[in-house]
Amino acid sequence: MRRTGSGRTALLAVLALLATAPAWAADIEFYQTVDRTEVGTNDTFKLTVVVVDAPSNAQVRLPESNDFEVLSSSRGSQRSISLSGGGPAVIQDITRHELLMRPLRAGRLTIPPATLTAGGRTYRTDAVQLTVREGHAGGAPQAQQGGRPNLPDPFRNFRNMPDPFGDDDSDLNDDEPVIPRGDSDLFLRASLDRDDLYVGEQATLSLYIYSRVDLSSVDAVTMPKLEGFWTEEVESPTQLTGEQKVVDGIPYRAYLLRRRALFPVKSGTLLITPAEADITTGFLFAGHRVHRVSNGLKVKVRPLPSGAPPNMSNANVGAWRMSLDVSQTRVELGQPITVKVILEGQGNVKNVTPPKLTGPAALKIYEPTTTDRLTPNRNRIQGRRVVEYLVMPQRTGTFTLPELRFPYFDPSRRQYETARTDPVTITVEAGAGGVSSLPSTMTPSQVADAANEQKNVLTTGGLRPVRAQAHFVGPTQPVWMRPFFIAGVLAPLGLLAGVAFIGGMRGRLATRSEAGKGRQQAKAARKRLAEAEKLKAGADAGAFYVEVEKAMVGFLEAQLGFPVGGLTREALGEKLAAAGVDAERRARVLFVLEACDLGRYGGGVEPGERRKVLATAAAVMEGWTA
Repeated sequence: MRRTGSGRTALLAVLALLATAPAWAADIEFYQTVDRTEVGTNDTFKLTVVVVDAPSNAQVRLPESNDFEVLSSSRGSQRSISLSGGGPAVIQDITRHELLMRPLRAGRLTIPPATLTAGGRTYRTDAVQLTVREGHAGGAPQAQQGGRPNLPDPFRNFRNMPDPFGDDDSDLNDDEPVIPRGDSDLFLRASLDRDDLYVGEQATLSLYIYSRVDLSSVDAVTMPKLEGFWTEEVESPTQLTGEQKVVDGIPYRAYLLRRRALFPVKSGTLLITPAEADITTGFLFAGHRVHRVSNGLKVKVRPLPSGAPPNMSNANVGAWRMSLDVSQTRVELGQPITVKVILEGQGNVKNVTPPKLTGPAALKIYEPTTTDRLTPNRNRIQGRRVVEYLVMPQRTGTFTLPELRFPYFDPSRRQYETARTDPVTITVEAGAGGVSSLPSTMTPSQVADAANEQKNVLTTGGLRPVRAQAHFVGPTQPVWMRPFFIAGVLAPLGLLAGVAFIGGMRGRLATRSEAGKGRQQAKAARKRLAEAEKLKAGADAGAFYVEVEKAMVGFLEAQLGFPVGGLTREALGEKLAAAGVDAERRARVLFVLEACDLGRYGGGVEPGERRKVLATAAAVMEGWTA
């Protein structure tokens, strides 16, 4: 069967499609605009090149000029459809090229035309004139220059949207960095959270890498010279972790290198020199190493206001609290007391000095030990400093440790404050079976009784009579003529010689045994010192100091030949001097014994002090020549 109407139907369909097809713009629209016509050499502006209804094979060449630097560029496309009066739809394909630019010099500058090549024809936009001033020109972007103002902006709904790469961290209050002209893709930036502060007040220095390229590693970082500052490390990352930040409309990856707390120790304008870093970009064999130098900084440091308490240190700046921690307030004579002076708050913890603990003469206060604990919070240095004292009562009674005062300047309130502790009363009692103080050797009455005591008194029976009894014998042979006379005469001489021989042998044996005993005691003392070496790093500090003290006492008794355990330090020093021990070795002996007393009663001393005590004890035993 022959079909009819097929060609006619197809022709009618084509004609209907053409009738309802959109009316495309007859000509290509091509123009460029800027968001402001007056800028500064430190400002940026946006150049927009718009192409409307260009064919797919069209090629656009953006303007180039040695008077401007292109910081970033982007390209976007949109299709616009409009209906009017029931007529055919008007469809437009719009392509935008946006360039973020910065002028390189001041003057009346011209942005050359952009060009478009399509279908064998070349289109050009108009040139754009800009007035460039030195520094910042200020003001908001003005209306666009050139182009057609009535063209709908396809990106207008995106201009007021929040920046998806914005940084909401307001803790540091970093000012927005200025992009360097020569290395805008990768630069180093140092910033301070504050640059106007008082002596002793904290400022936080942050060092960042801003990059639009891939980073492989940071090979070396040279921090600025911080003369006039006390510094504390706040943050030092071991890995590169970037966060998105937008600078002058350009998205960057910001990598934190260092963050330090700075405490100025003098007033005036202090300079912070630039930091430097060697950075490798790219990966594997495509890596490229570059050197970057950051910006320098200035800090205005004000002296503390007038009205400071006498002798207050410039380090006493911040917000502080002070307290006392006493191990016990009622103690037996001879038992130690631990007193901790605790200073905590926000400020330069490691540079403040709490007031010194004082007390009556009846309480012997040993030199303290100091421990610090830092707990940075939101990049602010805070923590506590603990000064621990060992207090040894010398007699019974009730005694008072006076209050302590710590004056400081609070920069947030801009006024001077004083932290105080309450006085502490300590009661010292006599121990079980003990006495309250050392007794004298004899009382006056005892001396008088001893003087009046009768001497050379006869017994009750009196003198006994002398009784003589005579025994008479006849004359006998003279003694020298008797046989035993010669033996009797020679016997005393032989006995005397034997006694002398035996005495000499016993003297030699005694000398050898005493020397051997001394050597044996000295060897045992050195063995105890070796045992103390094993306990040096242990948790039981008391066991370590007991071993050291026993070793020292045993060695001294071996060398001096008499017991020294019950001697006072003064008496021991006199005995050593009398034995011919040099002054330096005597000082070492007394230092070791004092340190052992402090270590046993004080709850332990840091490992560094233990090593020093052990080394001094070994030095005492080496080369003893007394």
